[in-house]
Amino acid sequence: MVQRLREEGLRDARVEAALQAVPRHLLVPEALAHRAYDPTAALPIGEGQTISAPDIVATMTALLELQGGESVLEVGTGSAYQAAVLSHLAQRVVSVERVPALAKRARKALDRLGITNVVVQLGDGTRGWPAGAPYDAIVVTAGGPEVPQPLVDQLAPRGRLVGPFGERGAQDLVRVVREADGRVRRNILGKCRFVDLIGEHGWAA
Repeated sequence: MVQRLREEGLRDARVEAALQAVPRHLLVPEALAHRAYDPTAALPIGEGQTISAPDIVATMTALLELQGGESVLEVGTGSAYQAAVLSHLAQRVVSVERVPALAKRARKALDRLGITNVVVQLGDGTRGWPAGAPYDAIVVTAGGPEVPQPLVDQLAPRGRLVGPFGERGAQDLVRVVREADGRVRRNILGKCRFVDLIGEHGWAA
């Protein structure tokens, strides 16, 4: 899988190592384990949610530009795959999941993998998690109509946010950087497609 991602343009050695370290087949339904390492496969995990394809996980993770000492917020824990990858790249990860069954399952999965630097919180991820702010990086793993302002407010100076925003079913991959002087810079990096970001600052349920 990582070799194919490398052939498609992945150039971040730390992200490659993190992807290699996480047993993705243990984070998908057993019946779909044979497809776990298809680089372009987003797979259903129940509760109307999916585990993002490895190629988009790799792209979004690389855009965070993590060096190892950061505090990271993830919006949408899902299967815990993205959180597990981030655990190898940052000092601390706070992951917020709105679906109780998924949050519980994700915590158990992370415990099985021996990952201790990820905290799973149950709540509305569009509000962020103010108790852990500010964050050096934020990744949003569901598609919302626009970048939630509470997430921008919880970025540390020079913090980076990456996520899909725009129309339902066809979003733009957006990168937001909060400059040291407080100004916010946004770049659109391409098209993508994610499940809906549900919450106060996302889509209505």
